[in-house]
This record gives sequence, structure tokens and C-alpha cells, in this order.
Amino acid sequence: MSDVAPSLAGWMARQRWYATKGRTPAIRVIGSFEADLDGVLAITLLVIDEAPDVPVLYQVPVVARRSPLPGGDAAFIGSADDLYLYDAPHDPAYARHLFELLSSTSHVDGSDVAVDGTLHVAAGTVTRSRVLSGEQSNTSIIYDVTGGPVEHAIAKVFRVLHHGDNPDVTTQAALTEGGSTRVPTTFGSLHATWPDPGRDGGVASGHLAFSQEFLAGSEDAWRVALDAASAGRGFTTEAHDLGVAVAEVHATLARQLGTVEADQDAVDGALVSMRRRITTAAREVPEIAPHADAILRVYDAAGALTWPRLQRIHGDLHLGQALQSPTRGWTLLDFEGEPLRPMPERSRPDLALRDVAGMLRSFDYVAGSLAQQTPPVDVGTWAHDARAAFVDGYVASSGVDVRAQRALLDAFEIDKAVYEAIYESRNRPDWIGIPIAAVERLVARSAPAAGD
Repeated sequence: MSDVAPSLAGWMARQRWYATKGRTPAIRVIGSFEADLDGVLAITLLVIDEAPDVPVLYQVPVVARRSPLPGGDAAFIGSADDLYLYDAPHDPAYARHLFELLSSTSHVDGSDVAVDGTLHVAAGTVTRSRVLSGEQSNTSIIYDVTGGPVEHAIAKVFRVLHHGDNPDVTTQAALTEGGSTRVPTTFGSLHATWPDPGRDGGVASGHLAFSQEFLAGSEDAWRVALDAASAGRGFTTEAHDLGVAVAEVHATLARQLGTVEADQDAVDGALVSMRRRITTAAREVPEIAPHADAILRVYDAAGALTWPRLQRIHGDLHLGQALQSPTRGWTLLDFEGEPLRPMPERSRPDLALRDVAGMLRSFDYVAGSLAQQTPPVDVGTWAHDARAAFVDGYVASSGVDVRAQRALLDAFEIDKAVYEAIYESRNRPDWIGIPIAAVERLVARSAPAAGD
């Protein structure tokens, strides 16, 4: 296996999870750990790519077989030492091994890597596995299981690694421990340490993977909402129930992980991030620039308000992060937080209103996406009613009248729309009108209060 690394660079550059598109990876293996799976060698490599300005660390699990993997052509990496190398999640032997690691409290010492498993709930025994298609930044393996509390499980393998606990793991584990049925049950996780000369002590640590319940037969909330709007069906009942679900998740997180006072340092820190974002947007997005001063006045007004207590939240909540299960109702997924924020920041206590604002923006995006069609479909009233119903559900469950915090909620919704404007200008310029319209509407509504 000494010649594995040279085979990886070209293959990594073609993967959807490779973060530096258009560049040739300049990779170096900084650590690894192995397992012999009845003649199939599985080696998990931690590979640092120094091609980008800021190096990126990847987790690359590889299996080496003496004969080709049946049906494995799409996962083939290359050959080395007369062995066939494959992307390990596609190999049933590795998939089963990973699930076993995630179902135990095992410790593995590798080459410059130490790995520990944490078991939350026993999940059973694997009978079959397959890789979920279409993912961008991670790789997920779907399992059929027997002898446990569920029939299906999913393991998420984090491809890009960061120092710090991954909130997707810790937040959902806390919700499972708190008895929440609004997230899939968390089964287990893998945590590792690896060398990092740039850090005090020369060591970094973070999560490699975790497993949880897979809710088969569930529908993505974005698709459910889009289909309803397209067909002219109301969505107020579903939106109300979704508001209840989000409020229940917030309540469980507050109970399990606690809350803290929103002191001046916390408020100032949040506003610094928001102001930095509008500075970037005003520079990159010509449509935002005329509104920059008014937006900053909204932020100044928000900073003068009394903020509610802070707690762990979802951090990147929208309709695409929710599933409608025929047996469980609404459940929330993907608690990794905003992708552009450093990992330690994603676990910091924040305002629950940020999640509310994110979901309100998502309903607006349903209307905006349909307006992009030819011919355009006007569902502005549908979106308004869905937003109102979502807030009604959240208020009914939480007992918190978020409408009384409208100035603060508007500030967070504007910040989200500014983030969207930057994204659309870089990736989908034809969609820039969706966040710009929201900025104009929200600034106009907030202007009188901001000018007092």
C-alpha cells in the first residue's frame, strides 16, 4: 500500500466533495489507520491538500482488493502493488466494518492517528449497504439492519475534516439523549486526533463519522412545499406543524445543553459578523450596495435591543433540512451549521431567532423559484400565508412571541438574505432577484424604527 497516495490526486479532483474545483491536488498523507477485513485491506487516510491558499484536510477511506470489486467500477481509484483500490464506502466489507466501529466504544491506534468510538444507542447488525447518491460534501451509507430498534440506518462519513467537535454529531446526540423525536436517533460516532503543527501542542481533533436512524419513506420539505405551491395547494397546516417541530427542538437543546445570557460581547460578536457580510455583499453585488447604509442602521438598532438568552441552535435551517415522515411528522437534519463558519464557531450559543429567520427565508425561496419558471408562477400569497403559519406554530409551542421581537428577527432575516445575495451572485446570477426583493422589503419595513 506504499503507492496509494500517487493514485489519489487525480481521482480526488473529480469527486464532488473536493473543495478546490479546477485545481490539481497537491496531497500529502499525514496519518492513517487500517483494518484487515477477511483479506480485504481497509486503510483510512488523512490527506492534506496544499494546492489551495488555505490547505484542506480530507478523510479518504480506501480498500485494497486482490481482485476487482463486483459492480465497483464507479468507485475505482487505481491500482498499486498489484491491488485494486476503491473508494471504501462503496465496498460492503468496509461499510460493515465502519458500522461496527460506530456501534462500539472501540479505540484504534493508527499511524499518527488515534480513533475512539462513542456508542449512544445500539443499532443492530448490518444485512446490506449502499451509498447515497447526490451528496456534495460528505458521503453517506444507507444500511439495512436487523436486531435493533430500526430497520434502516445511515452513516455519514465526513470528507473535509476540521478541528473541533462537529455540531452535526454533538447536537443530534444531545437531542437523542433528551428524548426528542424531531431528529433521527443517533447511534454512534467516531472521533480522532491527528498531527497539526499549526496548533498549540501540535495536535488537532474532530469527528470522522457518525451513524443515526434513516427515515425511509420520508419526503424532503423543500420538495413537499414546492409541489404544494406549484399545484395551488395551501401549506398552512404543514407550516404550522413545522413551526411546532422547530420550537420543540429548540426547547430540548436549551434543556440539554443550557442557555447563556446574551452579554455585550456576544451581541457585538454577532453584529461584527453581520456587518462584515454586508461589506462583502456591497462590494460584490451591485444590487445590494444602495441598501448597505440602511441595512447597517437596522443592525445598529438591533444592537441596542435587549436580546433573548442564547443557546445551541441548528444554525443553517431551511426547508431542505427537514423531512416529513409518515410515522414521525417533521424531523430536522444536518446540524453542521453555516458551512462558511469555522467549526468551533458553529457550536457557539446563538439566538433561536436565527433559525426562525432561516426558515422564513426558505418559504420566500419557494415563491422565488416558481417565479423563475417560464411562464412564471406567482405564489406570493402562498408564501406569506406559510410564513405566518410557521410563526404561529413556533409561538404556540414555545410560548415565545417572536412577533414582539420583530426588529431583531428582521435583522437576522436581512443578514440571511445578504448571505443569499452573495451566493447567488457567485453561482446563480439569474436568481439574485429573490434575496434582493427580500432585502428591499425588510429594509423598508424596518426603516422608520431604524431612523428614530
